[in-house]
Amino acid sequence: MTLTVNFVVALLVSILVVPLVRKLAFSAGYVATPSDERWHRETTAIFGGVAIFVTVLSCSVLLGLSGLPVVLIVAASGMFLLGLVDDIWSLKPFTKLIVQIVIAATLLFFEYRLDWTGSLIVDTLLTLAWIVGISNAFNLLDNMDGLCAGVSVIVGLTVLFTLMGQPDTGAEINFLVILLGATLGFLVYNVSPASIFLGDSGSLFLGVCLAVLTLQSGYSTGGGQSNILSIVAVPVLVLLVPIADTTLVSVMRILHGRRPSEGGRDHSSHRLVAIGLSERAAVGVLWGLAALGGLAGLGMQWLSEDWSTVLAIIVVLAIAIFGIYLAQVRIYEGTESERKEFTTLQPLTVNLTYKRQVAEVILDVFLISLAYYTAYRVRFEGVELAALYPSFLESLPLVLAIQVIILLVTGAYRIVWRHYGLMDAVTLGKAVMLGTLTSVFVLVFVYRFENYSRGVFIIYGALLILMLAGSRASFRIISESIRRGVQAGDRLVIYGAGDGGVAAMRELLNQNDRPYQMLGFVDDDTSKLRTWIHGYPILGDYNGLVSLVMSDAIDCVVLGTRMIDSGRLSDLEKLCAEHNVKLSRMHVDFKSLVAVS
Repeated sequence: MTLTVNFVVALLVSILVVPLVRKLAFSAGYVATPSDERWHRETTAIFGGVAIFVTVLSCSVLLGLSGLPVVLIVAASGMFLLGLVDDIWSLKPFTKLIVQIVIAATLLFFEYRLDWTGSLIVDTLLTLAWIVGISNAFNLLDNMDGLCAGVSVIVGLTVLFTLMGQPDTGAEINFLVILLGATLGFLVYNVSPASIFLGDSGSLFLGVCLAVLTLQSGYSTGGGQSNILSIVAVPVLVLLVPIADTTLVSVMRILHGRRPSEGGRDHSSHRLVAIGLSERAAVGVLWGLAALGGLAGLGMQWLSEDWSTVLAIIVVLAIAIFGIYLAQVRIYEGTESERKEFTTLQPLTVNLTYKRQVAEVILDVFLISLAYYTAYRVRFEGVELAALYPSFLESLPLVLAIQVIILLVTGAYRIVWRHYGLMDAVTLGKAVMLGTLTSVFVLVFVYRFENYSRGVFIIYGALLILMLAGSRASFRIISESIRRGVQAGDRLVIYGAGDGGVAAMRELLNQNDRPYQMLGFVDDDTSKLRTWIHGYPILGDYNGLVSLVMSDAIDCVVLGTRMIDSGRLSDLEKLCAEHNVKLSRMHVDFKSLVAVS
């Protein structure tokens, strides 16, 4: 009950304080003006961090500092002041880094420390990197309305659940509840269109608080070397979005000859908008990923060590694939200097493109190992699994080598992920089936199949087909999912639900320079009514199309069939002209093969 009261008080105080701080920022001239490196379009106050800090500090004083983590509050106050000074006078990155290291070292002095390796020196360096890195990751994440604050609330809730299961964490829980209330109150004014921004003071303050609270949430205690992957993976999963976004931005900026510390519209959120999502949808996607990471982190607390390892690998690989997809979105071609940098980089980019098969092989090594290990976990448990574990380790190199070679021979590494289709799935199925059978024959020949199970290989084959198909289809799944979330562009209906209509749909929806909202198909074949093609409905027949045009429900009609008589076509042209609806026809020629005009 006390925690609920603390949260509600902090929430109400924040809701009241934010407008006052916003008014103060405008009167004092502390605002962010639109620029090429900023996403917003209107002048906006930047003292949102002041509102959060004032709320947290005032509520902490009301509750009594004796019941709160004083060292954390003092260190976080130092990080807030650093950000505030940077908001006002714009410090050099080197100066900010020095102060952040000092603050992290202060926390280390008071025993806020990771316990990942058992080595005091290594863990000390890792703790410094963790506190400074996560603080700056949240600072970089503050690049779109509601993103950083929303992710902070999701991460904070996840950490709260883990703290509640740990002993001697009452002070941290009280502080976190107040922090969540203050951040949520600010988020009311920060969702798109935002009327106030966090500023560096707010993002650094939130970042250091959440970074330190993960140190106190029991992630790193009692582990030792036996479960080091789980110990490291849980905080990484909980803070998945800021870590992934920072990694993506830093790597891409370095590859394009930019400093990681400089601003720009090249974050994950910006890339999602560049491929067609609205700002709110892009932020929602990243909130969803933050929630996924938090749930995975909580899941690792509840699952056994072995199953939590499987979960961590799957989630990290999925996010890595998503990051690789976003990395292909062209961002650096807005200005002349950016185009020059891109041209300079092209030889490296082309070289990496030719070497993409290497990355696929590395990914498949992980997937094959994961599928084989999971098959053993599904088939056996406890003592029986422990007895057969040496056989697993003994056979894993053979299974890996055989499967990778067969994937190469069958052409699996020539599949283009973006255009993954049914026949590609057949190719992967053949490769896995042949690889599984070959592995069994080799093990019979080498070890006489003693201490091995046919059931393991059946489960392994099924899992590997799903994993390989899922990884190859991932780019297309992401593209299709984003395409269906696009809210901009002409509302499109295709007349003709045959092969021509499907070809027109693919051609139009793959155009990046002109987005469409695909509503569905119309077709005169009544047997197709109430069916779906590639996830889009058959909306009706010609009469249904007339109703859609007359009700101004569509902006564009594309003819994907030649089975329409001249009289009906003439009537449709007149109707579309009267209602200002564009009418186009798909045609095939020898130059472009497929075109829409």
